[in-house]
Amino acid sequence: MFYRDERLALFIDGSNLYAAAKALGFDIDYKLLRQEFMRRGKLLRAFYYTALLENDEYSPIRPLVDWLHYNGFSMVTKPAKEYTDSQGRRKIKGNMDIELTVDAMELAPHVDHIVLFSGDGDFRPLVESLQRKGVRVSVVSTIRSQPPMIADELRRQADNFIELDELRDVIGRPPREPRADAPVEMAAEE
Repeated sequence: MFYRDERLALFIDGSNLYAAAKALGFDIDYKLLRQEFMRRGKLLRAFYYTALLENDEYSPIRPLVDWLHYNGFSMVTKPAKEYTDSQGRRKIKGNMDIELTVDAMELAPHVDHIVLFSGDGDFRPLVESLQRKGVRVSVVSTIRSQPPMIADELRRQADNFIELDELRDVIGRPPREPRADAPVEMAAEE
């Protein structure tokens, strides 16, 4: 539930939202997403968190990051770390949980409602702390994927759970055919 006069902030865990939308078979139209939440309340900030591969000559997510930055999103990025796992596979790690948590706690005195786009159970203590400060917290993710993309403890802690699949007609667009140079978001961390 949203109130037209409440001050809103969006906190988007980029890799987690990308993975949830992909599991549901659609892409997010971030312009429509921003417009939808501007309609629901007084949108103060829309933060987008992602790690970037800085050592590559071309980062596949760079065009999305640039577009979001130019179109009213507050971008929070950091270099992703590349490593080789025990089976010799190349892996990329880029957890943005701490940055998102610190920003949410700093903004809490200035908002009435935070919308968290993530299903990561690590955010349950953040949601609980924000609620103690009087901030309502809605979480956007999905239980309709196999397996569900939201941790049960996060869904239970939130004041409101918004099923991403139910936003498909409002903020979604059909997935594009992948191109060699298309932006690819890193997979969400467990």
